[in-house]
Amino acid sequence: MKILVINCGSTTLKYQLIDSETEKVYAKGLCERIGIADADIAYTSSTTGEKKEKKIDMPDHSVAFQAVIDVLLDPVDGAVKSLDEIDAVGHRVVHGGEFFDSSVIINDEVIAKIKECSDLAPLHNPANLLGIDACSKLMPGTPQCAVFDTAFHQTMPEEAYIYGIPFSYYEKYKIRRYGFHGTSHSFVSKRAIEILGKPVEDSKVIVCHLGGGASITAVKGGKSVDTSMGFTPLDGLIMGTRSGSVDPAILQYIADKEKMDVDQLLTLLNKKSGIQGLSGLSSDFRDIDAGIADGNPRAKLAFDAFCYSAVKLIGGYIAAMDGVDMIAFTAGIGENDAKVRASILKHFNYIGLHLDEETNAATHGKEAMISTADSTVKAYVIPTNEELAIARDTAALLA
Repeated sequence: MKILVINCGSTTLKYQLIDSETEKVYAKGLCERIGIADADIAYTSSTTGEKKEKKIDMPDHSVAFQAVIDVLLDPVDGAVKSLDEIDAVGHRVVHGGEFFDSSVIINDEVIAKIKECSDLAPLHNPANLLGIDACSKLMPGTPQCAVFDTAFHQTMPEEAYIYGIPFSYYEKYKIRRYGFHGTSHSFVSKRAIEILGKPVEDSKVIVCHLGGGASITAVKGGKSVDTSMGFTPLDGLIMGTRSGSVDPAILQYIADKEKMDVDQLLTLLNKKSGIQGLSGLSSDFRDIDAGIADGNPRAKLAFDAFCYSAVKLIGGYIAAMDGVDMIAFTAGIGENDAKVRASILKHFNYIGLHLDEETNAATHGKEAMISTADSTVKAYVIPTNEELAIARDTAALLA
């Protein structure tokens, strides 16, 4: 079965065409700056493997999706001769609220529920819906499936997801911890449990999805029992440009001093804070590492604050699960920045986890055990693959 995986962001559309049986990737690419000047599509030729790029005016996601179809059908670079060769489409949908605890085949009722959740993810759910609509128009009759970022975390117990505000706000508005990056946390935790080789029900794994957006999840018995992102992806860890958890009273204090309204405050917390705001240098850890090497004290502060925020969460989750079998690192920073991993893991010698410094330093973007062989708790780098996870879920739904 050939499955087209679509991942729509607010101004992007990422895609892969995957064979669900062999898990071979026939095609992949990315549309960027949708609705903005100088939009383009970058893709890999399915025949030569050459990386190519085209500048295309993309005022909306429908036009972007058409650009993807044009590349897939291209007589030189394309992966298929007809859209009839594509058996299904799997969509990443950011927010499923409490409606969805697993992936689903898309129908009118599902679309209505995704729309209901749009006020919980205003930058993403509408874009996800545009991708679904564009696909429906260009590929009528092709089954489509929705794979939700929030679904994996629907197993959290009530005490983990509830906030300490009047319960009526949960009853009226469903204000609670939802968690995100669920597809990645699910994919990596399943692989971690395979590596451990123990019964799923006995497993305890902590997944550190560390990238520009970052979250940590406690997975006990194969199920998410707590996660760092909350009602929105702003909560939890210090991130690239997001503040992570802050004392809410800080917002009123800044608003009064700087004469800011709520929208300005949210822009500050989402786009001007985190590693960028602390360092004054960049939100990219490659730049932070270079800044530290150059003796930049604020780069060092940003690095240390990020790692410390992760240490506190991991330690809390170890306590919440009464132990841990593996700490797994994934996503851009988690898979590639050995210094970040080392800075975090040095705090966990007390549980019998000892870093293999040589292996850790040599590990970039590949699966590897980075703890020593005699460690009682393991540490691994496990590359995430959200597109493959979406394809697997889509194939399972249509089997």
